[in-house]
Amino acid sequence: MLAYLPRPPTDTSRYGTFPQKPDLPAAAGALGEDGGHQAAATTAKRSAPMPNYPSAPRHSGFVPSEPSLLPSRGSLTTQHHRGHPSWCPPPAPQEAGARFYPLHALSVTNVPNSSHGKTSARSSTIPAPEGLQSRRCKLLEEDSPMVQASKRQRQRQRYVTKLGKCQVNLGNIQDKKRFLSDIFTTIVDLKYRWFLFVFMMCYVITWVVFGFIYFFDAWVRGDVGHQGDPEWRACIENVDGFVSALLLSVESQRTIGYGTRMVTANCAEGVILLIAQSIVGSMIDAMMVGCMFVKISRPKKRAQTLIFSKNCVISRRDEKLCLMFRVGDLRESHMVDAKIRAKLIKSRQTAEGEFIPLEQSELNLGYDTGEDRLFLVEPQIICHVINRHSPFWDMSAESLRREQFEIIIILEGIVEATGNCCLAAGMTCQARTSYTEDEILWGYRFEPCMSLEKGAFQVDYSRFEMTFEVQTPAASAKELHELKELEQQEHSTLSLYWDHLLQPC
Repeated sequence: MLAYLPRPPTDTSRYGTFPQKPDLPAAAGALGEDGGHQAAATTAKRSAPMPNYPSAPRHSGFVPSEPSLLPSRGSLTTQHHRGHPSWCPPPAPQEAGARFYPLHALSVTNVPNSSHGKTSARSSTIPAPEGLQSRRCKLLEEDSPMVQASKRQRQRQRYVTKLGKCQVNLGNIQDKKRFLSDIFTTIVDLKYRWFLFVFMMCYVITWVVFGFIYFFDAWVRGDVGHQGDPEWRACIENVDGFVSALLLSVESQRTIGYGTRMVTANCAEGVILLIAQSIVGSMIDAMMVGCMFVKISRPKKRAQTLIFSKNCVISRRDEKLCLMFRVGDLRESHMVDAKIRAKLIKSRQTAEGEFIPLEQSELNLGYDTGEDRLFLVEPQIICHVINRHSPFWDMSAESLRREQFEIIIILEGIVEATGNCCLAAGMTCQARTSYTEDEILWGYRFEPCMSLEKGAFQVDYSRFEMTFEVQTPAASAKELHELKELEQQEHSTLSLYWDHLLQPC
């Protein structure tokens, strides 16, 4: 999937927190004269809400003192066994009254009840076949939220990987001459195997070309056929073949100077050829050595010691709903002028019907207050306050599971100048990572990983990824804000009424 396509409006019952129990076909003996009563009971049970189903609280039913908690993802994971989910009944036949149904099922249409009368008793006496039980277990296992999340994660194409690599391939570029106009950057951006190949071929080709020219000049002037003749005035001495001419080319360009082969003053073309090779050799040295220096000194590997937490968390901080993640630096040489940014990648459709794939929007990490500029000495928790300017303003815990988006985190800074890393001094390093909607934990908080030991602060990176569950309302920040304003209005109205009663007549 190349873009996070928006989902068409469908029935909201498909996006429940827990899987629905599929309707089983009624047995032949159960369809009797009391079928209407059973259908009515089924409709009543389906419409009755379950007490343990966590949903976003409304204004009338939300109690601030008892906030609803989102079930932890670890608890959902423990409910799934390797064979079949825990809500599936065992293959052995059981009694009608001992049949187990999960509390978190959205609809329990076929649960036998003694209040149904003869129809319920008649249907409970017929045992369900094993094939039907296995089919029901298979459907429940496929509809489980963890299985659906894992399937969606496998099919999901990330915009940026967890290691910071952008998953964007450029194709069908017609005007490729632009790359040759900036040959220096093109060579530096090559992979190391191709860069070393270009580096070696630049020298080898010039040696071979000038060696062939030396051999051709010596062969035309007759220096090859008059080897050992003391009376012959040779232009190029001690060149009797192509190999010796190649050695002369290498010795001239690299200024080795063994003294056996050399260009004399008996011919002008030999002097001009030697000057040309010296100039070309100097240009190749300047370019290739400069490319090698820049490529080695680029602080790309410095980003590997800048780590991010595996998950984002959403919880309340200072009575505000916040999206938080943790960053850390593993090196003792710290980043200078470190800054952090966040981008939200999400597709949307405009009011005119235009589809915008992978639209980028900014997440405020404290740009107006300066909190986005970090002194990254110890691991820090970066906070995004979900206010009315945030794209998560009207997103609740339930709607978070139905969304498809990606948060890109970009950490930039200048590599600190040290004695062992002087090549990378003054160069900017950038580390990236991403979080999808499945990697955001609602109702969690990061555990502290710093302690004071022996007069210094100790950082325990083994607790860098650890989180713990806290009481967090499952409602959106918009609903919480409206509820708070409503309570303030009621409190002000009550205070005015009380002041009016205390006033004398």
